[in-house]
Amino acid sequence: MRFFLMGLVLLFSLVSLSSCRLAGNYENDDSYLPASEATNYFWGSAGSKAGQFDEPSGVAADSLGNVYVTDKNNHRIQKFTSTGVFVTQWGAAGSDDGQFNEPSGIAVDSAGNVYVADKENHRIQKFSSTGVFVTQWGAPGSGDGQFDEPSGIAVDSAGNVYVADEENHRIQKFTSVGVFVTQWGTAGSGDGQFNEPSGVAADSSGNIYVTDEDNYRIQKFTSTGVFVTQWGAAGSDDGQFNEPSGIAVDSAGNVYVADENNHRIQKFTATGVFVARWGSAGSGDWQFDSPTGVSINPSGSVYVADSGNHRIKKFTP
Repeated sequence: MRFFLMGLVLLFSLVSLSSCRLAGNYENDDSYLPASEATNYFWGSAGSKAGQFDEPSGVAADSLGNVYVTDKNNHRIQKFTSTGVFVTQWGAAGSDDGQFNEPSGIAVDSAGNVYVADKENHRIQKFSSTGVFVTQWGAPGSGDGQFDEPSGIAVDSAGNVYVADEENHRIQKFTSVGVFVTQWGTAGSGDGQFNEPSGVAADSSGNIYVTDEDNYRIQKFTSTGVFVTQWGAAGSDDGQFNEPSGIAVDSAGNVYVADENNHRIQKFTATGVFVARWGSAGSGDWQFDSPTGVSINPSGSVYVADSGNHRIKKFTP
């Protein structure tokens, strides 16, 4: 009887411990993820065939659940269902309409139009949801509407387009057809200044979030470029960054950052309060190799362009 009671106590302890792991944070490789996002899978491998990637850099989910990926070194866009089934692809290396030179950021508007930051061609290209070319704008330079390696792109609910003009250390704002509206930012580390801004995201209220990559921080602005707040510093602790890259905002206003060289995703409130993080360096299920892009679909699933692992990872609530 004594051994039977001891066995029951041990069994109860193990069950309690397991329940705590399921109800709390998912832990793996010194990282953690909220239990509400504790399932994940991925698709892709290194290569140039349909569904394969050569350093995917950006990812965007539309309102229907489709997922678009900038396949950087294959100089193309690939489109998938929400579960990673290949749908179509377009693009080739070059500078003509519909061609790319290392496409980087990608965004989709409410009508399903796809915008691509064609980084080394120093321009933005716009397509239909099936890859039909619509228009393009931009040229090398530092004037209004010109770019020096545009890397991140976002579209707000009104259809305005925001571009992280990386080497010009600024954000530029355009209409949906490429008409210049305004710009803000200069090189530096003060409020509203940038050191290679690489990602940009818009929330439902019109606020603009920027990954200020080599200042190791996030900056938040109004839709006209008025500075609101900033957070982050160089490092690997919670809320610190090592070259933050992609950025996305969910319907509740939470901000997700691809912390590229810390090989993880970090989640914050709209005011920069740290919420959670997950990921570590590697190729395992919960690991990343230089994640560069992040996107949230309408149901709250998180997609990550796991660039060095040549795959897209999906984390599902």
